[in-house]
Amino acid sequence: MHLPSALRAGLAKDFVYALLALFLIPALTYGFTVYAQRDQDANFVAGISQRIDAEKGMPPAEKQARKDYYRSNPPSTICSSTDPEAQDYREALCERYSDVWQFHMARAVSFWTLVASGVLLVAVLGLGALAFADRTLQYTSFVAGWRLTTCASAAALVVQGAMAVWLSFWVTAFFFHKYSPKLIIVVGLAVAVGVFVAVAGIFKRVQSDNHAVGELVSEDDAPLLWKRIRHMAQRLKTEPPKNIVAGIDANFFVTEAPLTVGNHTLTGRTLFVSLPLLRILDQAEADAVFGHELAHLRGGDTQSSARLGPKLVQFDHYRHAIRSGGLSAVVSPVLDLYRTIFEIALARDSREREFKADRIAAKLISPAAIAQSLVKIAAYAQYRFKIEDELFGRNERHDTTTLGIARFVAQGLAPYAASDDFLDAMKTANVPHPFDSHPAMPERLRNVGMALKEQDYGAIAVRAPAATWVQEILTADAIEQRLWSDYEQQFAQDHERSLAYRYEPATDEERALVLRYFPPVVFALKGENTVEVSIDGIRTSADETTVFWDAIKALEFKESSFGNALVVTHPEKNALGLGAKTSKIKLSGLTKEKDQFNAVVGAYWQRHQIMRAQQQQPQEG
Repeated sequence: MHLPSALRAGLAKDFVYALLALFLIPALTYGFTVYAQRDQDANFVAGISQRIDAEKGMPPAEKQARKDYYRSNPPSTICSSTDPEAQDYREALCERYSDVWQFHMARAVSFWTLVASGVLLVAVLGLGALAFADRTLQYTSFVAGWRLTTCASAAALVVQGAMAVWLSFWVTAFFFHKYSPKLIIVVGLAVAVGVFVAVAGIFKRVQSDNHAVGELVSEDDAPLLWKRIRHMAQRLKTEPPKNIVAGIDANFFVTEAPLTVGNHTLTGRTLFVSLPLLRILDQAEADAVFGHELAHLRGGDTQSSARLGPKLVQFDHYRHAIRSGGLSAVVSPVLDLYRTIFEIALARDSREREFKADRIAAKLISPAAIAQSLVKIAAYAQYRFKIEDELFGRNERHDTTTLGIARFVAQGLAPYAASDDFLDAMKTANVPHPFDSHPAMPERLRNVGMALKEQDYGAIAVRAPAATWVQEILTADAIEQRLWSDYEQQFAQDHERSLAYRYEPATDEERALVLRYFPPVVFALKGENTVEVSIDGIRTSADETTVFWDAIKALEFKESSFGNALVVTHPEKNALGLGAKTSKIKLSGLTKEKDQFNAVVGAYWQRHQIMRAQQQQPQEG
């Protein structure tokens, strides 16, 4: 499997960051303790030698023997010595929590942490390799890797956090003969929060809920379709789907994971069929698609995904919690490295599964049927995405009663299929799927032995089917009408919300739309004063002035016992020309609502920035 350069770079970055996360703090601790102990040993030996030389009644030979003994057994080694004759010497220097004991323990802990980190890295790489070597062991590999990396990350955070706190005292104490209690407290609190996040995340359970927008198709509503799918499942010697769900997404899929459809949670094997795609596929082409999906059921692909999917979701939630948990982010590269390796293994396995399912479908129906279905599905998906992207990019509000995405696609697919853009898109096109990453369509065509000419793609994409399976679904028209209505209504709402970010506004109609999502928000200040945040800027009633958004380059909320304030950095230079001009918006009395105020200011400021950036782009009608 060829890895894209971006993925290779990402993997290399994760590996380097993992090395830093595992080894940097322990290595710094070990290096510091070695350096400090060498200095302590030299000072101790020099001091004890002076005392020995000062002994008047001691013979020179004994003096030399004692000095040689202390040179051979300095404080850095005596704490680990088991020599009975050195017991008094050891007890005098290695009392628990003494300086010598602390450096001895820090050196030992940092050394064994480095060793453990090396073992952990080898284990992570080994479990990742296991996911590549044997598909049947992927689940076991991931669960083992999940448990190992999460627990090891929490343990590493505890140990390295303790090292960081220890270093925050001793580095300044050793080199500058003073220490900062504030620094120690800050580091200690950061470590405590990070450890809490890491440990709590291990025991947190995340609900994995798969959704599909569609409606159930009963056997009474499509008896011939159910019969056909059962017959194909019988030929493949696999259990047929328990449920068939019809929707308007541009894909087909099967799953054995619980699937929420409307108010129902479906269990067992479920087949999702796309009604828009069934309208353009003839029955043989659709049968090839069904055969492909049933092949996933036969091969255990869906069962594996159903088991592994929730674990992946929980692991990703844990990674997110670690990254956003302050100091806990230090250990996140180890989790990221394992996840990246495993994702590459899954992608390779998914690629092989898709090729195998295509070959089974070609054998079950015909190579031509599966090849033509791939072209039609890819063409429809590409063009529908193009249409929706263009519609969403328009700066006029859509009317849900006349939007008609399905109509746009149906009317424009033929002209699009004859364009140069179509051929360019189809060279790298793939068939969309909600759970797997599919190989590019040309590779899949070669896999089933169909070397279609690129100039034939357009004719295949618009070829009208003689008979379709959608004609055999009695409720198809009603289902499609309901789903398209809901989809277009949500599309129009999302588009309208985006317009609230794009409009300046320039007209009364545009202003009314923007104000629907960004109305003026007033916050009470000290006395009867107020501060109002609007799409125009920030206005204070005390001085009747408005700081317009265009006059703002940056904002910073400052808390003070004399009254909170919002510090505004302006685009222009200050009077001396030595830096940016700044001003303050006084917010005395704003205490309980300060978080809400900051959130509102942030949202309105972001809207203004997006609007100005949008104005710099070419406008579409």
